[in-house]
Amino acid sequence: MAGIQPFLEQALALHDHLCPRQILGIRIGLYAAELLNLSLPQSDKRLYTLVETDGCFADGVSVATGCWMGHRTMRLMDYGKVAATFYDTQTERAFRIWPHPKARQTAVCLAPTAGGHWQSQLEAYQIMTNDDLLCASAVQLNLSMKALISRPGVRTICSVCGEEILNERERIIDGQILCQSCAEESYYQPLEPILAHSS
Repeated sequence: MAGIQPFLEQALALHDHLCPRQILGIRIGLYAAELLNLSLPQSDKRLYTLVETDGCFADGVSVATGCWMGHRTMRLMDYGKVAATFYDTQTERAFRIWPHPKARQTAVCLAPTAGGHWQSQLEAYQIMTNDDLLCASAVQLNLSMKALISRPGVRTICSVCGEEILNERERIIDGQILCQSCAEESYYQPLEPILAHSS
């Protein structure tokens, strides 16, 4: 795949090394472009990506698609899987793509002298056919993409902690505007009383 080289170089610049998961991320992103008939990497916000793990894989997907957390076109659904779902906001079509269950075995067969399984994957994942490397399925999302994407510039204040809430992520409980941490079980516990800063 001659077209993969610029993406490999960009991924290498991000991480100072290449690994099989980066290559899988790139290949999965490029396959999404094929399935959705899109020109990627995008420069607009037409494509939205839900990645199922973070790290090198997610960066590979970002390099190939132009979907980034910082652009609000990528979201982590932390399932611990090397997989991603791609949603076209114009057509409302979505595909989930993941590595073929036999991809690692096929990689060893294609690059038997590479110097170990990891190196075989690194080399073979760059040249394997989509059929040998990846699986894909058209999917219907069980979440509202409109709510997930939200509207730019929407913000409010939590009536309990006083912190700003962006992207319509607030909860209304008994008529009060609450952030998710105050409304639900939070992922953190303050060790000291919260100090309000006066302006």
